[in-house]
Order: sequence, then C-alpha cells, then structure tokens
Amino acid sequence: MVRLIYCEMLGYESSFGYIHAIKLAQQGNLLEKRVGYLAVSLFLHENHELLLLLVNTVVKDLQSTNLVEVCMALTVVSQIFPREMIPAVLPLIEDKLQHSKEIVRRKAVQALYKFYLIAPNQVQHIHDKFRKALCDRDVGVMAASLHIYLQMIKENSSGYKDLAGSFVTILKQVVGGKLPIDFNYHSVPAPWLQIQLLRILGLLGKDDPRTSELMYDVLDESLRRAEINHNITYAILFECVQTIYTIHPKSELLEKAAKCIGKFVLSSKINLKYLGLKALTYVVQQDPNLALQHQMTIIECLDHPDPIIKRETLELLYRITNGQNVVVIVQKMLDYLKQSKEEYTIISLTGKVAELAEKYAPGNEWFIQTMNAVFSVGGDVVYPDIPNNFLRLLAEGFDDGKEDEQLRLYAVQSYLALLEEEEAFYPQKFLQVMSWVLGEYSCLATDVDPEIILTRLHRLLKKTVVTPETKAWIMAAVTKITSRTSCSNTVHKIIQEFSTSLDTCMRQYAFELKHLCEDKVLMKNLLPFDASCNDIVVDASLSFLDGFVAEGLGRGAAPYKPHHQRQEEKLSQEKALNFEPYGLSFASSMSSSGFTGRQSPTGLSFGSDTSGNSAETGHRETNSLKLDGVRKLWGRHVSDPPVSQSHQTASLSEEEKEKQQLASTLFVGLGSNAGVSLMGKADMAPQKFRRKSKMNETQNTEGTPDIQNSAALALGPLLDALPGNEEGCEGVQHARLREASLCCSDTVEDSLASEKPQSLKHGLDNKLLDSRLSSSSLFADSNIEIFHPLPSAECESASKTLLAPSLPGELAKLPHSEVVELCQSDDLALHSCKVWTDDSLLLAMFVSNKNTSALNSVNLVFEEAEHFQIAESPAYHFSVIEAQSMEYCQQCVQMDKICTQGILSGSISYQSEMETCLQFSIILSLLDFIRPMEMTTEEFGKLWLSLSNDVKQNLKLSSSQDSFSAALNTLQQKLKLHVVDIIGNEGILACRLLPSVPCLLHCRTHAGMLAVWFRSPCSALPDCLLYQCQKVMEES
Repeated sequence: MVRLIYCEMLGYESSFGYIHAIKLAQQGNLLEKRVGYLAVSLFLHENHELLLLLVNTVVKDLQSTNLVEVCMALTVVSQIFPREMIPAVLPLIEDKLQHSKEIVRRKAVQALYKFYLIAPNQVQHIHDKFRKALCDRDVGVMAASLHIYLQMIKENSSGYKDLAGSFVTILKQVVGGKLPIDFNYHSVPAPWLQIQLLRILGLLGKDDPRTSELMYDVLDESLRRAEINHNITYAILFECVQTIYTIHPKSELLEKAAKCIGKFVLSSKINLKYLGLKALTYVVQQDPNLALQHQMTIIECLDHPDPIIKRETLELLYRITNGQNVVVIVQKMLDYLKQSKEEYTIISLTGKVAELAEKYAPGNEWFIQTMNAVFSVGGDVVYPDIPNNFLRLLAEGFDDGKEDEQLRLYAVQSYLALLEEEEAFYPQKFLQVMSWVLGEYSCLATDVDPEIILTRLHRLLKKTVVTPETKAWIMAAVTKITSRTSCSNTVHKIIQEFSTSLDTCMRQYAFELKHLCEDKVLMKNLLPFDASCNDIVVDASLSFLDGFVAEGLGRGAAPYKPHHQRQEEKLSQEKALNFEPYGLSFASSMSSSGFTGRQSPTGLSFGSDTSGNSAETGHRETNSLKLDGVRKLWGRHVSDPPVSQSHQTASLSEEEKEKQQLASTLFVGLGSNAGVSLMGKADMAPQKFRRKSKMNETQNTEGTPDIQNSAALALGPLLDALPGNEEGCEGVQHARLREASLCCSDTVEDSLASEKPQSLKHGLDNKLLDSRLSSSSLFADSNIEIFHPLPSAECESASKTLLAPSLPGELAKLPHSEVVELCQSDDLALHSCKVWTDDSLLLAMFVSNKNTSALNSVNLVFEEAEHFQIAESPAYHFSVIEAQSMEYCQQCVQMDKICTQGILSGSISYQSEMETCLQFSIILSLLDFIRPMEMTTEEFGKLWLSLSNDVKQNLKLSSSQDSFSAALNTLQQKLKLHVVDIIGNEGILACRLLPSVPCLLHCRTHAGMLAVWFRSPCSALPDCLLYQCQKVMEES
C-alpha cells in the first residue's frame, strides 16, 4: 500500500488499489488500519463513490475505546467527509467534545470546523458547545475553536460582541507569556494564536467604539513586545497594524502603526518591503498622507527587479488614484502589462485599468485609447464583464447627448484606423467589440464611405485566425450596415462566398442576409438605428404556437409533459439505489441523539461554496543571490540603515530629478486639505462617465409586479388552484412591497451563511456571559493571570411612560406580540409591536413625548437591512408631537433574503433644545413571515412532485410528545403550519413564506423518532424551517 501511495504521488494511474485501501482501513490491525486511513485520505476526494463504504468503519472507530483509532477516524472525517454523510457521524463527534483526552477534543473541534464550512445549517444547534471549547483547559482545544469563531464572526460579527472581552483576555495572557513554553516559536509566544486573535478583534471592533476600547491596551502591548527581528514577529506586527486601522481609531496607536509601516517600507529586505507595501495599501484610504511620506520609496519600487514588489506597488497606486493622477498611473499599469506574461496578473490589472478609465477618464479620446490598449494587451483572458460594460456604456449613453455622440464617433474612427492595417493581429474579444461598434454607429462617420467599412469587415471574415464566434459578430455588423445602405457589391460577394460555406452557421447567416437584402423595408424594421437598449417584448407562453399544438394533438400526438413529470416516470421505471435509511435500525443506532440521518431523496448535494481561506497568500523571493561588493566573511550581515533626506547631496542627478517629477504627478491630490476622493472611498464628486440607463426609464413608468411571481413562475398553474389571500394590505401605510427574488438559490445560500443563530441565546455559560474566564476553565497553568473586566452598568429607566401604548381597535383583534420598549431618553420613548396579518408583517411604532414641551421634526428612519425590506419609504416624519402625547405609525415589512433570524435597525431623531438621535433595533424571526397554507390532499400531491429542493431529518420525540397527535399540535402551533391530512402515523402539512412561497412537510413516527421531510421551490427555506422545527421540538 505504501508503494501504491508512492505511485499515486508520481501521477500514475492507481485507482485499482483504492478498494484495497478501504479494506485495509476496515479489517487490518492498528498499524495496517493507520496505513489504510492514510491511503484513503490521499486517494479519495469528497465526492468519490467509494467513500460510502467507509462510513460504517468510521462510525465503529469513533465508538472505539482505543485512542489511536478514534483519532484516525476524526482525522479522516475532517479531511474527506462530504455534506451528505455528516448526519451519520455528527452525534458521535459531539460526544467527543467531552472526551477526557485533549487530542480527541481538539480533533473533534477541527471536524466540526470542517462541517461548518461545508454545511453550516447542520451544526447550528451546537453553537453552545463551541463556547465551551473556547473555555477548554487545554490551549490546543481553545486554539482550534478560534478557527470556527473567526469564520462565524466574518459572517456576522454583531452576534459575538459579548465575547470581545474573552478574546482580549486570551490575547493578554498569550502576549504575557502565560502559555506553556511548548507553544513558543523562536521565543515568540504562540504567534499563530496571536494572529488569529488579532483578526477576530479587528472584525469585532470595526465601527464599534465601545468594543474597540477594550482592545487598545492589548494592541499596544502586542506592538511593544513584537520587537524580535524574525519573520514571525513581522507577521504579528502586520496583523497588529491591520487591526489598529480596522477598529475605531485611536491617535496614539495610529502613530505607532505608522512608524511600524515606515520601518517595513524602508527596509532593504524584500520580504519586509513587501509587507510594508501591503500594509500601506490597506491603510492608505484612512491615511493618504502616509503615502506622501514614502513617495520616493514607492517610485523606486516601480523599477524593483522583483515582480511581486512591482505588482504590490501598482496595487498601492490603484488605491490612491484620483482624477488628477489617473493618466500617469494607468500608463504605469499598461507598461507593466506589456511586459508581464502571467495570466492572473493580466486579468487583475486589465480589470483595474478599465475601472479607473471609466471612473476618472479626462476625455473621450483618452478613454477610447485606454480601452483599446486594455483589449489589445489583455487579449481573450480579460473578464467578460469588461467588453460587456464598455459596449453597454456606449449604448446607454451619458447625461450629455452631444458628448455621447462624440464618444461613439471617436470609437468608430479609432476602429477604422486599426482595421486599416491588413497584417495586424487583434484578440477575438477586441474584434467583437469593433464589429459591434461599427455595426451600430458607423453611420456617424459621414466622411467615410460604407463600402470601405464593409470591405474591411469582409477582409476579417476571410482570415483563418478569426473564430466562428467572432465571424458571427462580424456578420451581424455587416447586416446592420447593409440596412442603412442602398446596394453594395461587397455584400453580394459575402453572400456568394458564404452561401456554400462548410460552416453551417455562416451559411445560415448568408441566407438570412440575402433574404433581408431582398426586402429593405423588413430589414429596416428589424434593425432600427441605436435600438440596442430598447425593451423587447417576449411572449414567454409561446402563444403563437397554439395553432400548431392544437393541430398536432388533433393528429394524435402525445401532450407535453413537464420535466419533473418525465423524471418521476423515469425513476419509477428504472431500478435505482435507495438511499432511504431503514427506519427501525437507523433510529436505534442513533437513539442517543435527537439528530440523525439527513439525506436528499435524489442523492444530490446542494452544498454551499463557503471557503475557509482567510490567510494572505505568501510569496517567496526568487531573485538570484547578488554577491557584488559583499565581504567574504562569516557572520551575521547587518543591513545598513536607510539614509535620510537630510544627508542627501545638494546636487541631484538626472535620474533623481525624474523620480521627483514622477512623484509630483503620482501623489497629486493626496494632501490633507485636498478634496480628491480615492479608489474605494465614497466618491461625492460626479463620475466622468455616468451611465444613463434607458431600460430603467421604461421600467419607472410601469407598476411594480407582484412578488409572488418570483416564486410561482416555475410552478405554473399548480399554485393558481391553491387558496390564499394575494391582495395587498388595505388601509396599511407603506403597503406596496418591493419585488424580491426568494427563489434564487445563490442569493439565499449566501444569506444563510450570514444569519444569526438563535440557539446562541440559550444555555450560555455564565462566565462567558459576564465576559470573564476563570483560571480553571481556560488553561491548566497556575501562572496565568486572569483579567476581569468591570461589568457594564445597566441603563436606568428613571422616567416613566406617561401613556401606555396600545394598538388601534382593528389591529388589536389580529394576532400580535406584546408592546416592547426599543429606546428612550428624557424627552422621548419609542415602543413597537408586531402584528401578524394574513399577508404581511406590520410593525406598529409608538412615539411618546414625555416632555412638558412639544418636540419638533421627529424623524423615524429604518436602516437598510440585509434580509428585510420596508415597503415604500423606510422613513416617517412627524412635524410636531405635542407635550405629554403619543403618535402612532406602522410599517409593512417583507423578508428579502431568507434567514432564521435577523435584525432590523433604525434611528429616531428629534429637535428639542438641541437635535438628538437615538438608535434602536428589532429582532425578526423567520416565523414572523410564515403563514398556514390551506389546500387539499390532491393539490398537496401535485405540488409535492413539482418541488425539487428538500431536506430530511429524524428528530427524537420527548416524553411530552409521546403521541403523534401531540407532535403535530406542537408543529402546527409553533411553526404556523396547516395540517392537510393525517393517515395513521403519517401526516402532511403546508405553510407559505410571505407573500406566496410554499413549503410542504411530510412527517411520520417510528421507534420514538419523528421523521420530517420538507420541500419547497426555494432551496434555503427547507433548511431554515428544519432548524426552527429542531428548536421547537427541543424546547417542548
């Protein structure tokens, strides 16, 4: 087997031995099993079909009493186990978090980290155990848990603010050397642990002054202690600088970070210089003057022999680009592109040049010439969006119609000049851009005969290097030009040449061109001038084929069957593997946990593409060693200190004068008083090329379509038969809902990755809630000093509410929540109440004036939320609120992206003696937007077959839910489901996500387990409802 591994590493085909590796892991002794697991982890990938044979072996080894077998199984699980196999081993891995051995607990945390990356929804219920791992006595287990927290905080930092004090405490102990000496690396205490903690603190302290205050002391200490001249300390300093510039700023720390960056940039070592440029690129948007201090060093880096230094310098220049230095910086980028042969560099830089050209172009001529250089140098590897955006910019035009015409005319003249050279070679995408522009706007060049343009396009068609796709663009351009000319000999030549072409597509284009030339009126109607942005009315139902279909049915043809119906019939006729687990045996094997097998009946995986790549990619220095002028002596080489400007000679050489002149053009507009915006910062100045979308003009005149179309289009007439209230909220302010696409799987999968887990609210460790860590619960080291942050003072509500908020009579009859206080001051109090109507969620807002004088200009504003939408205007204005009185308003809220729970934030400002602004937030759950969906059993069956997104799970029934009816009552009441039918120990239920996205549930009981099966047209809805179902069953 070892020899087979060696053959596989050399690239030889060795798949014949994969099955033997699995057998060795299953049947061998301890040494053979170890080799078998090693071979399996090297041979197989996550989607390999042979992995199915390894599940039972891993489950058996996880239950073993042998420490080595358990560790091997955990290692394989964290490396190659796919999403579908997680439910089989998840309960066992949860148990290993309580194992007595540290190495087992550490590997269990690593396996859960892998599960979180590939299927975050399946580990939501064990977030409390992640917190316990953070408090583990072993440092290795705690360090392993930081990987999970770093990923979760990246997705939703607001949900972990309460842990900021704990992370600060850990970092203080690490920096203070309180960890065992085994974690030291070159006398630096746990450097990789420091880096992880610094990244976490940077995410938690961003735009949060209160949380950032906790970090200032430990960041200062980290900067002070990282003084050893070693690469690992440089890495810690770099992370410190990034964290200091990410959190809420403090002037003393910013000065120290700037000095650290200066040392890096001025260093003669290439690695340190790269770190300095990288840090300068990151912080230059917050402190542009920092680039001015090192402008001469940056100029020298442009001519550095190391390509990595050059590329990072160009990235820095890209960040400081403005309207005054764009010409020089773009020219430097194009010069580097002409010399570079790396595909990644070409793709990246061409995208940056195109962006700068569109945003800061000083004129039409420069813009067209720059884009021509991008297409020429970038070739066919440029992003597809670059030519598409360029053509769209030309087609949609600008605010100034005259400038619009001048830009198009210059583009036509430029392309005609380029095509005049017969032997010139241009990339295919550039030729496609030329063809489209000449076809659309060649008539603007009135001094050029159309016959000349057609001749040059004909010459392109005859070249063998031109691909068939580009020839199609050229033929389209020829057709458009022909529609605006009387007759052309070149067009007749093209028709004759390509009517007998071996290329079927070109022959078809030639025949179409011939028929259109015979009917000029039809050609002009089909190809109007400058109509590329006009809306095209498409008959999606293909009603023009109704006669043809009726004629075919009359002759006995079979009626059309939808794709899902054909698939169901095909699966019923074929013998396929059944991935459905046997009920009794599977339930008994997993009786110790409430979560068991969860598989898709189709055997397909709908995994998310979440990646855990958070570290920066390093680059090694590849320059050859230069020994000129080096003394041939043993010993450590001490680099010379950088020479300051005060020791420079008065007479400057010509080269230095050129560098200073270049610096004056590159760094113009970066002074403290300059009002020039940089790339990446909010640009308040008008953009040079501001697009004027012609498509939006037509859309603004039309009404907003109903949101239910986004989910119901794929279902066809099935939903039409389902009863439900599809009308808007009558009598409700702001009731028109913005269209949202809830069926887009990509958008919903991404939104699920950033949802706030509700399970974090229950069962938290008291020490974590108080942001304190005891010495017995963190590290097993008696020398550790514990930092106890002072408990935060609770807000005292001294003022009493004079008026009790209450709902109006009509809304009070509807289901609603209790009235809760959102925020208050000495003058004003804000309360809210949720009202659940049949077709919307209403937020009733009560504004009470507690003062003895009137409040003027009271503005209630809801901030833009990631998952929710406020109907129409998110702001409400009260011109005046009288003394000791209360005003009322209501807002209609719609879920835009599916999540289990989210936060809707806002602010209320008012004018009393001075202007005051209060912040508030409202927690909204998925269940706020779920309503029962009434239907018959037949309608349920039809809709069930048409839905493709599903999840399954076996849930353990509690003692209070010993009967099937009790479990159904719990689901019906807590999840707002409608019970469609019950047959024996099986039941079917239905609900809808507002406004009309259906979700169906099939459930049955066996051996004390409740098997639930959700289906919906939206891929994220079953996952979220399953999570809510798990939570409801546990709480009950």
